[in-house]
Amino acid sequence: MDVFTPAVLNRIVDDLKDKVSMFLLSMFFPEISTSTTEEIYFDVMTGKPRLSPFVSPLVEGQIVESLGYETKSFKPAYVKDKRPFEDGKAIRRRPGQPIAAPLDPMQNRLLSVIQESEDQIAMIKRRMEWMAAKAALDGKYIVEGEKYPQVLVDFGRHANLTVVLAGTARWNDSAPDPIGDLEDWGEEIATRSGATATDVVMATDVWKAFRANEEVQNLLDKKNLSPKTRFDAGPSSGMIGPQFKGYVGDFAIWTYNAEYVDDAGVTQKFLPNGKLIMGSPQMEGVQHHGSIRDEKAGFQARDFFQKSWTQEDPAVRYLMLQSAPLVVPYRPNASLGATVL
Repeated sequence: MDVFTPAVLNRIVDDLKDKVSMFLLSMFFPEISTSTTEEIYFDVMTGKPRLSPFVSPLVEGQIVESLGYETKSFKPAYVKDKRPFEDGKAIRRRPGQPIAAPLDPMQNRLLSVIQESEDQIAMIKRRMEWMAAKAALDGKYIVEGEKYPQVLVDFGRHANLTVVLAGTARWNDSAPDPIGDLEDWGEEIATRSGATATDVVMATDVWKAFRANEEVQNLLDKKNLSPKTRFDAGPSSGMIGPQFKGYVGDFAIWTYNAEYVDDAGVTQKFLPNGKLIMGSPQMEGVQHHGSIRDEKAGFQARDFFQKSWTQEDPAVRYLMLQSAPLVVPYRPNASLGATVL
């Protein structure tokens, strides 16, 4: 079997892509949409909750306008992860594989392809997680890269849904009101979008300030305990990624500290210190993928396409994964980003 044919390579990619999971993408942008065109069109819902009109049963019905939406389009930046492939490259031992057991050349090659493909998919998924974090925090993000001019993708979220606390209102200052803030922000989301906020994702330092707040601690007092409020206020192991902390009233509380390395080689957090995201699945987030501009992809709608080829002199094989991702909240007003420290 030739593992470098497009059919085999993309079967490997399809098997691996669902195993590489990203927290914010999975929570707020679970739907995946692929396109046969380079440009992606998406509708941003702008309608508000309305009442049906009263009329007499003896008169004709009143025409009601459809819910408002705004159609936007964007040509996403293209991702082409190209790397030389080395058959003799050391690979990590897979679960269940004997430490000293020899591998035949074909098995060694297949495992090398899997390892490289997994890393390529993870890098693109991290880029999409970055888009998801920016869309949920700010309602917009900037797309730029080598030979790709800087473009602002603005989803038109209402300005009231980007909050910066100041002075004593900050959660680590002298007069914070985190419980009141969460209630107010949930109401703001409902007012602007009709959606119900269900989840609050906090940076680790935000969680520590929240947990230390006297009003929050009072909620855990047995005399005041609400059936809806139960969370673990104990110390965390510091594991990388999301941690579910429990419930405060109607909100599920999470912490998230996953990191990435930016284009300048600096380690950053997807959810920066001092910030939180409030949102819900009603954000209707979608992972869009534009057309793969490669004849070998067969002009099909795909989220990822991988191919391989050889160069004769110097002799080297290349492995390349292509994608054109764009993460979109169809109801941008169903999320809120806050700087609380």
